[in-house]
Amino acid sequence: MLTFISYWRAAAIVLNDLASSAFYACGIAEQAIGKSAPWFIVGVMLFSFTVRAVYVESCSMFVRGGVYRVVKEALGGTLAKISVSALMFDYILTGPISGVSAGQYIAGLINDVLLTADTHGWIPRAVHSMFNGTPHFNQNGVSVVFALAVTVYYWWQNTKGIQESSEKALRVMQITTVMVVILLTWSVITIFKNGYQAVPWPTPANLKFSAEALGFLRHSYQDQDLAKVFGLFGILVAFGHSVLAMSGEESLAQVNRELAHPKLKNLKRAAIVIAIYSFVFTGLSSLLSVMLIPDAVRVPVYKDNLIAGLAMYMIGPQIVRLFFRGFVVVVGFLILSGAVNTAIIGSNGVLNRI
Repeated sequence: MLTFISYWRAAAIVLNDLASSAFYACGIAEQAIGKSAPWFIVGVMLFSFTVRAVYVESCSMFVRGGVYRVVKEALGGTLAKISVSALMFDYILTGPISGVSAGQYIAGLINDVLLTADTHGWIPRAVHSMFNGTPHFNQNGVSVVFALAVTVYYWWQNTKGIQESSEKALRVMQITTVMVVILLTWSVITIFKNGYQAVPWPTPANLKFSAEALGFLRHSYQDQDLAKVFGLFGILVAFGHSVLAMSGEESLAQVNRELAHPKLKNLKRAAIVIAIYSFVFTGLSSLLSVMLIPDAVRVPVYKDNLIAGLAMYMIGPQIVRLFFRGFVVVVGFLILSGAVNTAIIGSNGVLNRI
């Protein structure tokens, strides 16, 4: 009646959420705090090592725990209820946002392919008349359809059990790993051949807060100066806007009960795999995107998909870069879809424990 999964599968489930943030976290952070955002993403990744260590310790002490049990033991029932409510809110948002983001990538790729085909005269006149010009799909509409389809699919997979859904998560991470190796290798070659632009250090003087990032401080006439005068305060605000890169940590506690024997050793192994993978992928890709993508197009054009933008500014023939961008978009779709699965597994685990 019980099935248990390997630490590789457990790591894959967590990474489907945690690693998917590499596709959007740095773009969101840079819009909020400026060009030094990658250093804060790297800082969040390093901070996540300590958070993960706490989860490993708490999971070994309270096997059926997770955030509710840990907070209840440390700070009492009231704060435990508030914490677990915030966690459920996070899961309920993570699933749909990831699904819609995945749909955005696919819809954008379809529209780009249609535009390229139309430029070369490959679109029939009949199709032109149907769309009153170049064929174009509504990205928001397509995204909703994809999000609904992905959610229903992973719900159906989870009704079969975690063995089925974890198999899909593992396959997604295997494909993602191929993309990451190509991306990092190609980026290093490009840097050696073409050079790079420096990433500003994360100092108060280099922080460029947007009005939305400052929140209530934007009503002050000296809001920008205020953030710089209180240097540590400004850095904390910037760090807060980068914490999104750490989304998905709680899933480690939720998959702990499904781990095969020896449970504690496998939990530690899964934590190490998650730590290294998330740091290399999310941290390094954030730095590379600022180093290689020109400032003029990075935020205006590629803010929601920096890795696809990174693919377009590699060294080599344009056709090869276009094919790699297509591969990046497909991987983005798969891993963001996998984040829907992680949200389902995590929220189900939390509710079962409560």
